Amino acid sequence: MIASRPSSEAGFTLIEMMVVCAMLSVLAFAALPMAEVATARWKERELRAALLEIRAGLDAYKRAFDEMNPVRQPGVSGYPPSLDALEQGLLDSRDGGAPRQIRFLRQLPRDPFAPEGLTAQQSWALRAYDSPAHAPRAGADVYDVHSKSERVGTNGIPLKHW
Repeated sequence: MIASRPSSEAGFTLIEMMVVCAMLSVLAFAALPMAEVATARWKERELRAALLEIRAGLDAYKRAFDEMNPVRQPGVSGYPPSLDALEQGLLDSRDGGAPRQIRFLRQLPRDPFAPEGLTAQQSWALRAYDSPAHAPRAGADVYDVHSKSERVGTNGIPLKHW
């Protein structure tokens, strides 16, 4: 003969299940903002790394241009005419032998805060050599780059001012 168990030992009650579901939803809602902050910080690290890489490429291009052209021509800054020039490089024929291509970036990084569908070149806002620091604008060359994003970083500084 099989002994029957009392109904109090049959399992969880509806109230217990609702309390557990409520606690899980509170934990999920608490974790969501933390995940958003972690994603924003990751994108900010990517932005910092991309800016450092591009700026190092711009400086290397300028140094190489100045070494290849010791006589400064009026109106020529020595900075690349576009960001693509960092990938394409400069033709160095100083040795007298066969000219060699000097490249400054393997691949142009993309702004992680730029909208999808833009190329890496289109994702950056450019600053020309002759534009003031407080009002950057594009021009005949690329002296610096910055993000086009209107977002403010976790450090309180707008991304376009990095």
